[in-house]
Amino acid sequence: MSNESIKAEQDLIHEGVESEVSTEEASLIDELTQANFRIEELEQLLADALAKVDEQKDSVIRAAAEVDNIRRRAAMDVEKANKFALEKFANELLPVLDNMERALQGTNPQDETTKAIYEGVELTQKSLLTAVAKFGVKQIDPQGQAFNPDQHQAIGMQPSAEFPTNTVMLVMQKGYELNSRLLRPAMVMVSQGGPSQESASIDIEA
Repeated sequence: MSNESIKAEQDLIHEGVESEVSTEEASLIDELTQANFRIEELEQLLADALAKVDEQKDSVIRAAAEVDNIRRRAAMDVEKANKFALEKFANELLPVLDNMERALQGTNPQDETTKAIYEGVELTQKSLLTAVAKFGVKQIDPQGQAFNPDQHQAIGMQPSAEFPTNTVMLVMQKGYELNSRLLRPAMVMVSQGGPSQESASIDIEA
C-alpha cells in the first residue's frame, strides 16, 4: 500500500473520530441547555410558591388580627352593657331622690311635730342610696369643694367672705353618676370670693 493510500485512510479515520466527538459534544450541550431551562423553570416555580406562601401567611396574620379586634370590641361592648344597663332605671330614680331631698329640707329634725317624718325620710333616702351604690350609682354633693365643670353646672356666682373664689358655696340640686359616667351634673352656686380675698390679691400684686 502506498503512502498516499495510508494517509488518505488515516484522514478518513480522523474525520470519523472528529465527527463522533462533535456529535457527542452537541448532544451534551443540548442536554445541558435543557437542564438549564429545567432549572430555571423549577426556580421560577419555587419563587412563585414562596411568594404565594408569603401572601397566604400575610392574609392569615391579618385575619387573626381582625378576629382579635372583633373579640376585643365584643368584650368591651359586653362590659359597657353590663356597667350601664341600669342607666335608664337610675335616671328614673333621680326624681324620687330629689323629692326625698326636698322633704328633708322642708322638715325640721328639732321640731317634735316633724321630727318623725324627717327621720323616716332620711332613713329611707340613706337605704335607697346604699342600695343603688351597689350598682355603681353615686351621689355628687360638692358643697365646699372646688368648682368642677365636668361634674357641676353653675347657676350663678356670688361674692362670699366664707368661701374662696371658684368654690361651691351652695348646692341647689345634687348630681349623680353611674360607674363614673355622669348621669346629671350638680346644680351649684359658685363663690366669687370676698373683699378680704380681693385686697389680699391686690397686696400680692403690689
